[in-house]
Formats: sequence, structure tokens, C-alpha cells
Amino acid sequence: MARFNWRNAFAPLVLSVLLLITGCESKPPSQFDQAQQESTKKATQPAVAKNATQGSSFNKFFPKPGDGYERVFTQEKKGFAEAKLKKDGKDMAMLAISDAASDVTAGVSATKKFDKSTSKISGYPALEIGKTQTALLVSDRYQVKVLSRNPAFTQAERREWIQKFDLAGLSRLK
Repeated sequence: MARFNWRNAFAPLVLSVLLLITGCESKPPSQFDQAQQESTKKATQPAVAKNATQGSSFNKFFPKPGDGYERVFTQEKKGFAEAKLKKDGKDMAMLAISDAASDVTAGVSATKKFDKSTSKISGYPALEIGKTQTALLVSDRYQVKVLSRNPAFTQAERREWIQKFDLAGLSRLK
């Protein structure tokens, strides 16, 4: 008759008891638990306003390609549409229309920056943002931008291209 060897049974028995004890022990709260609970309880504003215009509605207002330029739509979502302006296969500029109803940062509308505008393009308040962006505001709601993506694309060209948007048509968009 075979003898029972306690040494062979002892290690698995001790391991099982340790797993049982440590597995049932409750963990202390993590330093991030409270922050996670607070952030999920906050009533956050949605990233895009419910009344924002569908991005596909903006496409017809973009400038038509020509003079060796190609227009390639790159992004379209609720409240925003964007296209690249290319020449000879190079990205020259980014063209964009956004619905300012969707762009509220810390309770301040994106249109506020145009209140200080001293410049107008086609009768709309305009801004130069940094050295690479020209923007204007249509109907106190739609922000139209041309952003240089190539140093050869100048401020004068940005201002020229922003006027090629159908700004009157955009102003009638509801």
C-alpha cells in the first residue's frame, strides 16, 4: 500500500489557502478612483451641438478647383467640413467651414474672437490667426478658414481663396 506523502500535498494546500485569503481581501481605493467618479458624474456638454449643421451641407459652398489647383475633401462631420487645396501634387492649403454653434470652449462662443475684428473680407469680419490662417465669420455662426500648408501659399492667396467660397449662399444656410 502506498503511503500518503504530506510533503507533496503541503505546497498545493498552502498555495490554495493563500489564494483564497488574498483573493477575498478588498483592495484599498486607488488614487484615481475619486477623480474617475467625479468626472463621470459631471454633466458634460456634448462635443457637437444638437443644432449644428451637417458637414455635408457645407460642401457646395467650397471654392471650385481651377488654375492648376485640385480640391480634395478630407473630413466631413456634423458641424464641420474640410478640404485640401493641392497644386502639382503638393498640399498648399486647408479649406474649412465650421458651425460655431458646436464650438464653445469654457462657455465662450468661437464667434467672440471676431468682435475685435477690424478687417473685413467680402463684408464679413475677418481675422489673421498667426502667420498661417485667415478666417472670417458668416452670419455670426459659420467660421470659414483658409490655412497655409506650404510656405509658398501667402496671406494674399489665403484672402483670395477665402473670397472664392460661396459666402452669400452660406449666409442663407439655416
